[in-house]
Amino acid sequence: MAWFRRRSRPRPGTLHVAPRSEAVAVARVELRELAPSPARFLGQTAYLTLVLFENLGRAVTTAPSTDAKSRLARAAAEMLRMHEGLAAELTRLGVDPAVEMEPFRVPLDEYQRRTKGADWYEILVTCYLTNGFLLDFFAGLAAGLPDDLDDRSAELLQSRDGEDVLVEELRLAIEENPRLASRLAMWGRRLVGDTMLVARLAIEQHPTVSVEERVDPVFTELIAAHTRRMDKLGLTA
Repeated sequence: MAWFRRRSRPRPGTLHVAPRSEAVAVARVELRELAPSPARFLGQTAYLTLVLFENLGRAVTTAPSTDAKSRLARAAAEMLRMHEGLAAELTRLGVDPAVEMEPFRVPLDEYQRRTKGADWYEILVTCYLTNGFLLDFFAGLAAGLPDDLDDRSAELLQSRDGEDVLVEELRLAIEENPRLASRLAMWGRRLVGDTMLVARLAIEQHPTVSVEERVDPVFTELIAAHTRRMDKLGLTA
């Protein structure tokens, strides 16, 4: 009977999340001159990673099996380490991390509310797609930071082994219930607009004529990367 069917894991080596180098490379070139101050950049990214950690925590809480909970917990722990690394950079600058994160609490909490998803499957899609889009963007934006902070920040933001877990769980869920695909594809498309607004919040202090010219190719590549992520799940972007 269907409910005795075992969820089969992909064989080792068959699951691979493509590198994000294209999106990050474009962002590093185009956004270098638009980077905010180090404290503002770190404050926003530190609070953002806290929100992304909370999203993964919800995925853990609502997961349908012990195995899924355990695997997603490791992904959440990775995001928490990212947050702690960014907060440590704020401390290195001699500022209070909580004070620097506070200006972003309301807009990012509202973003989280709008994109949280109705059930476990939508929560997973939110984690997978928004994490990829936003961490790519901020890893690229970090290129404009001074000294070695650019490399340290970019390295933190590109440490995303937990993405494999999200892809695998979503693939298994869609395999077991193909009817999920159309709903999750629609949800994935809905996430793009709100997610782009979060990225724009980082550069809104640069009201110059050249901003749109620099941002447009970045968003073009980020949306292309978003489409590739959807394609990995067999969803139509």
